[in-house]
Amino acid sequence: MKKEEKTQIIEDLAGMLASSKHFYLADTSELPSAKTSALRRMCFDRQIKLIVVKNTLLQKAMERTNNEEFSPLYVALKGSTSIMLSESNSAPAKLIKEFRKTSPKPILKAAFVESSAYIGDDQLDALASIKSRDELIGDIIGMLQTPARNVISALQSSGGKIAGVVKTLSERPE
Repeated sequence: MKKEEKTQIIEDLAGMLASSKHFYLADTSELPSAKTSALRRMCFDRQIKLIVVKNTLLQKAMERTNNEEFSPLYVALKGSTSIMLSESNSAPAKLIKEFRKTSPKPILKAAFVESSAYIGDDQLDALASIKSRDELIGDIIGMLQTPARNVISALQSSGGKIAGVVKTLSERPE
């Protein structure tokens, strides 16, 4: 590969990493071609971009972004590396878990999610359980609505009782 090609790849990778809040580094080596095609299809269906890269080019791209938070990920840049880029913070982890029901790979090497680095395959369950922004907003709205629903329900169910107590108290001679 010529130096100009490498420079262009580094620039492209740096742009992708700088614009992405979440990306995963996985080992997809030794997957048969049919499994690799199935993995790529699953990634496409879930709007996850899967790119196989050279470790040195990826590290140079990370360095070029001037993001110090990427430095813990350098230890994972050994062997075959694929990048999984996604808008969702947990979609790649869920995809890896689902795919590993039928295959021993991909193996999670590292992940960068919401400015935090996760190293090692043992982090997969934690990453898969992270809620997305929309799920968190839904949970908060649900928590805020619950007390209001309880008050309204209590007022509706015991509205007759309250009216009866008020009427009784108003009719009572003083």
